[in-house]
Amino acid sequence: MRRLARLLALIAAPLLAAPAAAQPVEVDLELILMVDVSRSMTPRELEIQRRGYAEALRSDAVYEALRAGLLRRVAMAYVEWAGRGSQRVIVDWRLLETRDDLDAFAATLTAEFNAALRRTSISGALDFAAASLDGNAYAGLRRVIDVSGDGPNNQGRPVIRARDAALARGIVINGLPLMTREGMGSQWHLDDLDRYYRDCVVGGPGAFVIPVTDWADFAGAVRRKLVLEMVGAPPPVRAVPVQFAAPAPYDCLIGEKMWEQRRNMWTP
Repeated sequence: MRRLARLLALIAAPLLAAPAAAQPVEVDLELILMVDVSRSMTPRELEIQRRGYAEALRSDAVYEALRAGLLRRVAMAYVEWAGRGSQRVIVDWRLLETRDDLDAFAATLTAEFNAALRRTSISGALDFAAASLDGNAYAGLRRVIDVSGDGPNNQGRPVIRARDAALARGIVINGLPLMTREGMGSQWHLDDLDRYYRDCVVGGPGAFVIPVTDWADFAGAVRRKLVLEMVGAPPPVRAVPVQFAAPAPYDCLIGEKMWEQRRNMWTP
């Protein structure tokens, strides 16, 4: 019996000595900002995006939204994305509670500017963001992916599959379609990119799309978007013209088809 007792003590000792697993930090919102830096974006556009987010984060409106939550804290990350497997973490997950936290996040964004990457894989961006949300050290009352882009998905798995997989994990996806015409982006331009984002990219309770048609409006759009996400409120309801027939389903593979068409044109 004494031998058995000693054996049991030896087995139990490591278990008793093992430190308790760290508990995730509870926050009002886990928000990952997925920002398009594909080759269609010009250097000026890349800089406008970084500075626009920095300006929005330093605004009174965003600080007030941050402090309006139940817990008064938000976890946020900023990732630039392009093609499949091309994601660049600019600011990893940080806890934001004060103006100083917001300012430090903004300062990191504008410390340096990186070159653009290749292709456009919104599905890859969504998959990366969902995995990052699952693997961080926070537990949010809400989990949101905020994805911006100036064109449709043209690489990786179909975007609706990535969207549906994220929604099945309880993640909300909001969109910031960049409907400007500049640089190489013009050849991939969709006049109804906002509808593409609405029908093929975003989803979940309260999901919304805020189009940007002029770069001068970018910082303001980001500010409105961040406020809505932090306070968990839907965007203002807009009047919609009466339609006598339902619109045709959107072709969510349009980006892949555009890429294939252009590839065939380039191939001798």
